[in-house]
Amino acid sequence: MSAASPGIEPATDVSIGGRPDGSPAKGKRVLLAKPRGYCAGVDRAVIAVEKALELYGPPVYVRKEIVHNRHVVDTLRERGVIFVEETSEVPEGALVVFSAHGVSPAVHTEAEERNLRTIDATCPLVTKVHKEVTRFAKDDYDILLIGHEGHEEVEGTAGEAPDRVQLVDTAEDVGKVDVRDPSKVIWLSQTTLSVDETMERVDQLKERFPQISDPPSDDICYATTNRQVAVKAMAAECDLVLVVGSTNSSNSKRLVEVALKAGARDAHLIDFAREVDETWLDGVETVGVTSGASVPDVLVMELLEWLAERGWADVEEVTTANEKIAFALPRELRKAEGGAPSSVR
Repeated sequence: MSAASPGIEPATDVSIGGRPDGSPAKGKRVLLAKPRGYCAGVDRAVIAVEKALELYGPPVYVRKEIVHNRHVVDTLRERGVIFVEETSEVPEGALVVFSAHGVSPAVHTEAEERNLRTIDATCPLVTKVHKEVTRFAKDDYDILLIGHEGHEEVEGTAGEAPDRVQLVDTAEDVGKVDVRDPSKVIWLSQTTLSVDETMERVDQLKERFPQISDPPSDDICYATTNRQVAVKAMAAECDLVLVVGSTNSSNSKRLVEVALKAGARDAHLIDFAREVDETWLDGVETVGVTSGASVPDVLVMELLEWLAERGWADVEEVTTANEKIAFALPRELRKAEGGAPSSVR
């Protein structure tokens, strides 16, 4: 995995405040991770749905959740978005937006057959992995896709070449892989995985297939990596880490795991401040706060207010990188780029 990505500036100082003698600071405080929250792909997808509402009015259909966050989905639903599980649920000729997680070619074909107007809000970094699958399938490689079974991104990616892709989720899956030619095998990955867990799986695959090829470039997205690095930088100082994110958000769940592995005494995933169990705060001095890549920062601010009301008003931001990446809107919407600002973010 590369150490830097285009559009990312490493932080010049990631030290965490303490006492002059170098010992940890005492008293109630919050360490707030940066980067956190919305990534460029999520921002693009949410804006795409909002632009569609502005241009065409409700209802706008979205296949699956546009991003994995309850607040975002509920807010858009209130504005006239109808979320469906399958394209077949969308009335013929209607407008449908494909989520940031991507869809398979079969879904695009079905949309065409139903004469649907489509806006493809797939994250460009997911699209990159789709193109890698297509390229290596064309070159007759067996493709070992590291990812979580049932995740929408994995289903869309594997759908690019279902006869060439095998999913590797667990260590047990490594032993079940069957390839035709050990010299023509490549591993790719879901973009929202834990970097450490992914490399553990890669090492296991390399033990079985010493000639396996690496992806042309990192598949785990810059935002997932950056948020994990920020959590690692502060976790050992934290008695408790609170990760704002939804339970179906892969990258948010990974942040809880990363925090615990990096030394946090306790860590929990919550959607809203009201979900914090106050017993978690018993004996706690330092609380770490971060959020997944599909979480609007308003939810983090609400959590900080909730903590301040209970004595954790001292907030120190721990910055490990400064993200400057932005993605253009889907091509179907670029002509409308000058529209009204978002109310969801």
